[in-house]
Amino acid sequence: MDPTGQKYFTIIDYVIFALLLVASMAIGLYYAFTGGRQRTTQEFMYADRSMKCLPLSLSLMATFQSAVAIIGTPAEVYANGTQYWFIGCSYILGLLIPAHIFIPLFYRLHLTSVYQYLELRFCKAVRICGTVTFIFQMVIYMGVGIYTPALALNAVTGFHLWGAVLATGLVCTLYTALGGLKAVVWTDVFQTVVMFTGQLAVIIVGVHQAGGLSDAWVKVRDGGRISGIDLNPDPTVRHTFWTLGVGGVFLMLSLYGVNQAQVQRYLSSRTEKEAVMSCYMVFPCLQVALMLSCLMGLVMYACYGNNSPLEQQYITSKDQMVLYFVMDMLQNFPGLPGLFVACLFSASLSTISSAFNSLATVTMVDLIKPHYSMTEARATLLSKMLALSYGIICVAMAYLVHLMNSSVLQAALSIFGMVGGPLLGLFCLGIFFPCANSIGAVIGLAAGLVMSFWVGIGGFLSRMPSSVQVLPLNSTNTVPAASGNITGPAVIDAARPVGLNGLYSLSYMWYSALNSSTVVLIGLVISFMTGPTKGADVASGTVYPVMRTAQSLLHKLVKPSACCTSPPEHTQIDGHKEMNGNIKEDAGTEEETETFLTSNAVSPVEHETSV
Repeated sequence: MDPTGQKYFTIIDYVIFALLLVASMAIGLYYAFTGGRQRTTQEFMYADRSMKCLPLSLSLMATFQSAVAIIGTPAEVYANGTQYWFIGCSYILGLLIPAHIFIPLFYRLHLTSVYQYLELRFCKAVRICGTVTFIFQMVIYMGVGIYTPALALNAVTGFHLWGAVLATGLVCTLYTALGGLKAVVWTDVFQTVVMFTGQLAVIIVGVHQAGGLSDAWVKVRDGGRISGIDLNPDPTVRHTFWTLGVGGVFLMLSLYGVNQAQVQRYLSSRTEKEAVMSCYMVFPCLQVALMLSCLMGLVMYACYGNNSPLEQQYITSKDQMVLYFVMDMLQNFPGLPGLFVACLFSASLSTISSAFNSLATVTMVDLIKPHYSMTEARATLLSKMLALSYGIICVAMAYLVHLMNSSVLQAALSIFGMVGGPLLGLFCLGIFFPCANSIGAVIGLAAGLVMSFWVGIGGFLSRMPSSVQVLPLNSTNTVPAASGNITGPAVIDAARPVGLNGLYSLSYMWYSALNSSTVVLIGLVISFMTGPTKGADVASGTVYPVMRTAQSLLHKLVKPSACCTSPPEHTQIDGHKEMNGNIKEDAGTEEETETFLTSNAVSPVEHETSV
């Protein structure tokens, strides 16, 4: 093992990496020339609404599991221990809420773009604001998502930087533009298998190199990398149980509740039940992905200990650590480095292809079709051209990222998270508050975006002079201790930030919660100041029946004779069945009854003529 010399790919590694690209392209070509051959926008954007829950769940997971996560999570665990693993707790509510609230509401409206909801609930201006915000978010992230793994690969192995960027960008663009959503989903399934296989292979070989399971466990335990539950309530501490388990719920909701890339997959299901099941099935997939990434970090520590390649200056960035470990420890196993690089770029391909497809959909449905009438064939061709155009923009954005320094690169990554919170708040404002009006929605979104960029960029700039030291000072369990478990709040008495510095020091995991709450609060205040929306003016099916559902839960938890006066036949109502329209809608307010569709009701979208 040569720790100082640059690592290089063998021919077998190049072949395995090339096979990934060829297989992905083959799947795209298969769906381009079979079935309906992507002749309609319905097939291109929504796979003829014929997808089953298993491939959809794997696709949903693959979209979330980006290359940035695969190289970032193990490095985080290596440096700071397993505290980050507690983000898995946020997956419970982060998936249950979309499954029982967002998916039924969106599915029954028969939407094509999730931003159609904003026009139905508010007005066209709110819809356009939401669409433009989403496009801004995804275009920035596309370049970062494809450039980051290519840069790490180039730094560690000498692999040609723009060769990797252009190869993955071109392949991804072509199979997305030719094969539509079917190609995107099934390539995600294939790429998920490659991701799991690559990570598992690295873990197995890494444990062997560390001396076996028992030796590896002793090393990570003695090194203080097995973290207990940190119950510190301080929101400025980077990773605690509360920041990960509670703040992470809002992050999950912004990804799996209202993100166009994910909602588009829900709406491509054959039935609402399969859409809900696909959301349920994402939970074990995400837990497996999180477990593999965290185990990789522990195996890295078992092999290197405190002799970090970054501190030894063998690498220049924490993002390069995972690839360095793979090339360093597995250089005597031909093909395994290539398999892991295929795993890494599978994550990149799945994320970027989802971005292309969703961006083409919202651009077509929200910005073009409402203003220009065209034939189905022309609309389909234009959708494919949009996907192709976004592929070119992706490569251009990668070049812009290349021109920036690392500090700006980190800021660009943060912008993706900053924008998701305000969009979540905008949808929550419409779904849960019938009184909210269009003026409140627009001003609330603007306020959320201002708060987001103020706190995010302000905090980033405030930490720049000591950027190297910020991570350990604002992390949990960063220094190996005598005991690897943290069972209570960390003792942080000195230099606690106050005032604006306290706001700037807020953990990034709270960004979505802060920003979405800002949108809702400001939106409600402005709505009451300008005249709240009357129940009769709220479009049918656009508001979730909170009171009716809460009453249904009360009926199940409390005996009707004790506190309820409802008729006996309504005392054992199941809330989910009630939402699906299996009983008469007697419970709840009249306003809610009129504004939430049953599963077999006619959607107001079907009466739209412009979309």
